[in-house]
Amino acid sequence: MTVTDGTLLGGRVRYCQPAIGHRSGIEPVLLAASVPARPGARVLEGGSGAGAGLLCLAARVPHLIGVGVEIAPEPLACAEANALANQATGLRFVVGDLTDTGLDLGAALRFDHAIANLPWHPPGTASPDTGRELARRAPQAVFALWAAALATRLRHHGSLTLIFPAAALPEALAATEAAGCGSPAIFPLWPKIGLPGKLMLLRAIKGGRGPCRLLAGLVLHEADGRFTPAADEILRHGASLTWGDARVPDG
Repeated sequence: MTVTDGTLLGGRVRYCQPAIGHRSGIEPVLLAASVPARPGARVLEGGSGAGAGLLCLAARVPHLIGVGVEIAPEPLACAEANALANQATGLRFVVGDLTDTGLDLGAALRFDHAIANLPWHPPGTASPDTGRELARRAPQAVFALWAAALATRLRHHGSLTLIFPAAALPEALAATEAAGCGSPAIFPLWPKIGLPGKLMLLRAIKGGRGPCRLLAGLVLHEADGRFTPAADEILRHGASLTWGDARVPDG
């Protein structure tokens, strides 16, 4: 396997990933910034790839205990190497299918938070690269399957956070509700001021009973294409993403 070496968070995180196949974008960095984790929190990530999400979260939250589940062995090998390179001793990566009820995560503890950047492309012409296909192409009912698998391993009042395209919002809301996670907060990611949102973050709370809330969200780019100051603080300096009035129990 050929890999490329790079960095995340403006050089704070060393990051290698497979040279061919699915490549990490800004989604896992934004997802990591959205997690309201405190030092020592336990976080589960579905579809962790080469580990970008958990690595960025561990760079912000001391003593993080993280488990990433990835079905493709090539990015998982990179994730393990990345954890070593960044001395992220609390992170562990497991190869397997997140929706497999017999998947052994090696711990009986419930997680405080669960996150996922789901494969969301609808069925179509398959990519010749297996890893890219697994990372991007959505199996039928992927939101329901993944939300249920993640929520099952959450503690009561733990948070479940997903990132996905705006068109998938109805499916994501239905899936988190069916998985027993309520009090949903929707956080749009606007490409530029005045343009429709393409991506959204959704946070729901296991056992939550509050109403659905639509928050102001985050504008990613200025008119000239540069990151906005708020986005730059997150993507290059490791700041957390501010959810406004969206509250979750500490974890």
